[in-house]
Amino acid sequence: MRSLAGNQLRLETKFSYGLGALGKDFACSIVYIFLMYYYTDVAGVPAAFVGTLFLVARILDAITDPLMGLAVDNTRSRFGKFRPWIVVGTTVNSAALVALFLAHEFSGSALLLFVTLTYLLWGITYTIMDIPFWSMVPALSSSREEREKLVVWPRLFASFAWMVMGTYGLAAVAYLGNGSEGEGFFKLSGAIVLVFMVSAAIVFSRVKEQVDARVAPERFNLSEVVNLVRKNDQLASLIGCVLSFNIATQLVGGFAIYYFTYAIGKPELFPMFALVSGIAEMLGVFLFPWLCRYLPRGITWYIASLFAMACSFILLAGSLLVPSSGVLVAVAGAALKFGGGIANGLSTVMLADVVDYGHYKTGKRSESILFSVQTMLVKFAAAFSGFFIGVGLTLIGYVPNEVQTDTTVIGLRVLMIFVPACFLIISIWIYRCTFRLHGPLHAEVEAFMRRY
Repeated sequence: MRSLAGNQLRLETKFSYGLGALGKDFACSIVYIFLMYYYTDVAGVPAAFVGTLFLVARILDAITDPLMGLAVDNTRSRFGKFRPWIVVGTTVNSAALVALFLAHEFSGSALLLFVTLTYLLWGITYTIMDIPFWSMVPALSSSREEREKLVVWPRLFASFAWMVMGTYGLAAVAYLGNGSEGEGFFKLSGAIVLVFMVSAAIVFSRVKEQVDARVAPERFNLSEVVNLVRKNDQLASLIGCVLSFNIATQLVGGFAIYYFTYAIGKPELFPMFALVSGIAEMLGVFLFPWLCRYLPRGITWYIASLFAMACSFILLAGSLLVPSSGVLVAVAGAALKFGGGIANGLSTVMLADVVDYGHYKTGKRSESILFSVQTMLVKFAAAFSGFFIGVGLTLIGYVPNEVQTDTTVIGLRVLMIFVPACFLIISIWIYRCTFRLHGPLHAEVEAFMRRY
């Protein structure tokens, strides 16, 4: 049985782990924020095709992500089981990222084939890097309080990366492309890769799991993986509430560029929305440990969800009263991402608790197999939101780079405001009815873990 450190982590470890998230999230934020726009408005791929591709690719992830977790948990090396995969995954995912933004060089059937192959490759290689990165959390400390402090660092750096990309991404594309958005996206992806590789090197050299080397770690086979997942009812609960929350926030983020450009007629509101929401997300992450310290853990998810839901109400009020109000747009973005920041920190700690709960239930501990769920949730949320965006744009009659009809504008308002609110209500309902890792059950799990 492994011995997990519960002592205080060094500041250098936390900071280095955070820097790892900086490069990693620069590399994924350009995909999640701009890839749909790049495909539809730059490369000329039909929106419905893109949305369907995003969804189909995630079916493949349902197989590859747990297998990657299995591979990581069965890895034995003098560098541990996480760090070698982080380096390998970063290297191959960097190549796939650059390839994504070469789609504008193709047309017709070749374009659709190239987009399909490169996006599938990107998803698989992202798995190789992301699963071991987040799986390190429960391997670095067994203390819930220390985990809550630790996850602030990668979440803060990740929020910063998303804020910078959302705020300045299109400006960087225009500058680097010198009139060609396709060229601009390609060059920007190349610059991101450099940061990505450096951050992975920092994690490899400065962040080490706390494992008693005298104790032989467990190995797993595929049937044991199935059993671990099947017996962990709290994992299913977490998947439901986190997936629905992330779909809601990613729908807002994905529709925003279309909403502000075509429904409001002020595309300059998009970078402002991204900037303010990014700052608010960092504030939410920063305040997350304080909220956990002074508020009952059981209500924290409700707080995050209600803040995110306030975005829809503010946008609705703005659309009826002053659609082009920059102040209301800023407040809406701040509410959405402040709640998102709290949820990001909380979901990572909740998943670490689920790892402990699985250990408590089955007697076996698997960080990477269960943390593969986090990577899968991020990608599934992006896939479902991308599918809804692609199909939604098609259904409402969206035409790229044209003035939209009144029906299309109304459709954009519905997709941006009402659909995300529905997913947030679903998230609250699932959490309230099924998640129990706070209170007496969590006390039992903590008592069990203290014996190891």
